[in-house]
Amino acid sequence: MGKNVAEKLIDSHLADGRFEDVEVGKEIDLEMDQTLTQDATGTMVMLEFEAMGIPRVQTELSAQYVDHNLIQSDFKNPDDHLFLRSACKKFGAWYSRPGNGVSHPVHQERFGEPGKTLIGSDSHSPAAGAIGMLAIGAGGLDVAMAMAGKPYTINMPEVWGVKLTGELPDWVSAKDVILTMLERHDVDGGVGQIIEYYGPGLDSLSCMDRHVIANMGTELGATSTVFPSDDEVRAFLRRQGREEVFEEIKADEDADYDEYEEINLSELEPKIAKPSSPGNVVPVREVEGQEIYQSYVGSSANPGFRDFASAAEIVDGRQVHDRVSFDVNPTSRQILENLMNSGHLQMLTRAGARIHQAGCNGCIGMGQAPATGQISVRTVPRNFPGRSGTKEDAVYLVSPETAAASALTGEITDPRDLADLYDMEYPNAETPDQISVNTDQLVEPLSAEEAKNVDLEKGPNVVSLPEFEPLQNSFDLPVLLKVGDDISTDEIMPAGSRILPYRSNIPKISEFVFEQVDESFFDRAMEHQDNGFAVVGGTNYGQGSSREHAAIAPRWLGTRVKIAKSYARIHRQNLANFGILPLLFKDDESYDSIDQGDTLQFRNLREQVQSGTDVELTNADKDETYVVEHDLSDRELKMVLEGSQISVVKKEFAGVEA
Repeated sequence: MGKNVAEKLIDSHLADGRFEDVEVGKEIDLEMDQTLTQDATGTMVMLEFEAMGIPRVQTELSAQYVDHNLIQSDFKNPDDHLFLRSACKKFGAWYSRPGNGVSHPVHQERFGEPGKTLIGSDSHSPAAGAIGMLAIGAGGLDVAMAMAGKPYTINMPEVWGVKLTGELPDWVSAKDVILTMLERHDVDGGVGQIIEYYGPGLDSLSCMDRHVIANMGTELGATSTVFPSDDEVRAFLRRQGREEVFEEIKADEDADYDEYEEINLSELEPKIAKPSSPGNVVPVREVEGQEIYQSYVGSSANPGFRDFASAAEIVDGRQVHDRVSFDVNPTSRQILENLMNSGHLQMLTRAGARIHQAGCNGCIGMGQAPATGQISVRTVPRNFPGRSGTKEDAVYLVSPETAAASALTGEITDPRDLADLYDMEYPNAETPDQISVNTDQLVEPLSAEEAKNVDLEKGPNVVSLPEFEPLQNSFDLPVLLKVGDDISTDEIMPAGSRILPYRSNIPKISEFVFEQVDESFFDRAMEHQDNGFAVVGGTNYGQGSSREHAAIAPRWLGTRVKIAKSYARIHRQNLANFGILPLLFKDDESYDSIDQGDTLQFRNLREQVQSGTDVELTNADKDETYVVEHDLSDRELKMVLEGSQISVVKKEFAGVEA
C-alpha cells in the first residue's frame, strides 16, 4: 500500500521507530525542522527558552515575527519588540521586524520548503501545509522544546482525504471552500485529523488559495492540513526566487485515507459564517440585505495578492458606502509593494479604503473594533465573542469578494449580485509572474560567536516566568466556574489592545482571565489562589488560539484541576505543560450534577493518576462521589506531577531524575 502526502511527511520525520508500527491515536515523536513564533506568544517562548538554560536554537531554521502587537500606545509593546530582537540575536533565530507582515504568509514566501516540518506557537501555523509541509500549531513551551532540539510528541492523527473536483465558479473563491467544510463539520469536525486535499480540482487553486484553506483547517479542530507539492508550488517558489528548494511530493497512486470526502468546486456558492462561531455557516443569500458598519479585507486567512487585487477591482472607480469603514490590512510589505506596482492600492484608496500597516491588527482585536451592535464582515479566520475588541460584536466571516461587494452596497451582499447592480464582470485577478520580492525587514541570525556578546533587553513589563509547585496529593477545591461547550481560549484569556501588551507579565495579564464570561472571576480567584480551585467545562473546551496564556494565567491564579467533557488538542497540552490536571467526565450525568460553588474533594490524587486512568472525587456539598478519568501519557503525567514541563526539562538538563 502506498502512502499519502501526510504519511510521507510523518514517515520522513519520525524520531524513532518504523512508520509501519505507528498506530492511530498512539504517541509519535516528530523531528521539527523549523519553528515559527509571533510576538503575542513568542515573548513567552523566548522566556521559556531562557528558563531552560539552552544557549542556542537547534533547529534548521527558527523565525520570530512581530505582527500582532503593533500598536504603540505606551512602552509595553515596543519594549517587548526590543526583547524579541535581542532574543533572536542571542539564541540564533530570524527576526521579522514590526510592520514586515503577518507570520504565516511571510514564512511561506521566504522560508517555506516542501517536505519540511514546522511547529508554530500560533494555531494557524498549518497554513504552511499549502506548499507540502507538515506544519502544526502548538503551545509556546512545545515550540521552545523544539527550538532546543527536542522532538514534538503528538498522538498519530487519522488522515482525512478530501477530493476536489471541478473548478470554482465566478465570484466564489478559496474562502468559500473552507467555509463549506465548516458548514458540513463545525468547529470540532477535524479533531484528531490531518486533512489532506487532492484531486483534479487542485489545478485551479493557487498556493495562496491553498493557504486560505490550510489556515482555517484549524477552525475545524484539525491537527494540520496538507496539500501536495506540485507544479503550482514550483511556480510559487519560482516567483519568490526560491525554486531551488522545490521538491515534488504527491500521494502514491495506491494511497489510502482513513476517511474520504469530496467537494465539487463547480457547485459551491458564496458562504458566510454568522456570529459567533466559524462553524455557524450559511449561504450569503440567507443573510443578505442586513446593514453593515465595517468591511475588512486581510489577515492570515486571506493574505494573497489576489485577495486584495480582487477587492480593489470590485471597488475601482466607485465609492464605498458612506456608512462603511472599509479596512484593508496588507499582509506583508511585499504584498503592499506589489499592490502599489500594479495600481491596485490606488484603486482601494480612491474608493475610500482605510489602509493599515502590514500585520494582524483587528483580527486579534488590535484596533479596528466595530461600532456597538453593528455588523462587521471580515475575511479573518475567527469570530469568537468579543474577539474584535467590541464586547457585543457581530462579526461575520466572508471572502474578499463578499467583503468588497458589501462595502459598496452598505449591506451584506452576495457578490454575484454585482453583475446586475453595477454591470460588473468577475475580476479574476491573478498574481503576476514577475513580482517584487522584499526581504529588507528580515534580520538574519548572528553567528554563535557573535551571539556571546548579546544581552537580553528586558523592559519593566518583561517579567520572568513564575515557578509552579508539584501536584499535591489531596485537595478541597471549590468549583470557581462552570461553563458550557466550545469555550474558546479568547474567552478564557482574551486578546485585544487592552490585554495583549501584558503577555510577558503573567501576574498582570491574569487580571483578565475569564473576563468575558464572568467579570468577578479574578477577584474570586485571588481569594483561593493559595489553596487552589477547579474549573468545569463542556465539550471542545479551549478551542481556537494556541495562546498558552490561557493555561499559564489560570494556573498562576490557582487553577489546579480542570474537568471537561473534551478538550481542544493544543489547550489540553498547554494545561499539562503547566501542571494543571486535565480530567475528563466519563458521563454527562456527573457534569450535570456539579454546580458552580460546589467543593470537590480529591484524596490520594498523585497515587490515583499514576496507578491508572480513573480518578475518584467527592462532591462535599452534595455528598456524591464521581469517577472521572485522565488520558495523559507517561510523558504528560510527569509534567503535571512536577508542576510544569519546564521543571521536568531543567531536571533532565541537570542530570536529575524527575
